[in-house]
Amino acid sequence: MFRELQSPGSSFPQDFGPKVNFKKKKVNIASFSGFPRFSQAVVEKFSTVDSLHGFLPVELCDLEYTPERGSAIDPHIDDVWLWGERLVTLNLLSSVVLTMSKAGTEVHVDMPRRSLVVVMGPSRFVWQHCVKREHVTSRRLAMTFRELSNEFLAEGEQEDLGRSLLDIAQNYR
Repeated sequence: MFRELQSPGSSFPQDFGPKVNFKKKKVNIASFSGFPRFSQAVVEKFSTVDSLHGFLPVELCDLEYTPERGSAIDPHIDDVWLWGERLVTLNLLSSVVLTMSKAGTEVHVDMPRRSLVVVMGPSRFVWQHCVKREHVTSRRLAMTFRELSNEFLAEGEQEDLGRSLLDIAQNYR
């Protein structure tokens, strides 16, 4: 799904969250110790956004896009077994276009530098999203946060694992 997002010596992509085997539906929390300290202020700011009340991320994926490497992300719908209703991306350094597609229809969503996009509802579960190579015109960093699906929340089949993930995610190191 990710193309050319890491170059030799680069520290990208950076994934802070549990190790997941989506095909086998297995989650390993052993190496997850929390989020980096710099992300704490961002997560705390989420509570000021109406559509993010109660948003408790358990994964942070930092991606770097550069036109020189032909960076892009193919059309996809994020996993629905583990990841919940809202995907939250903070777009940094440069503007980009997020392309949403469904049944041959494309919608281009401008994401200015320093903007926040929340993908939820039908745009989360029905529409695919991508960043096309031609829309990456300068270096961009994207911080994407994901919350748990209902299966991992109160009264869900994997509530205990979800509680452990939420506890770990409250650590900022």
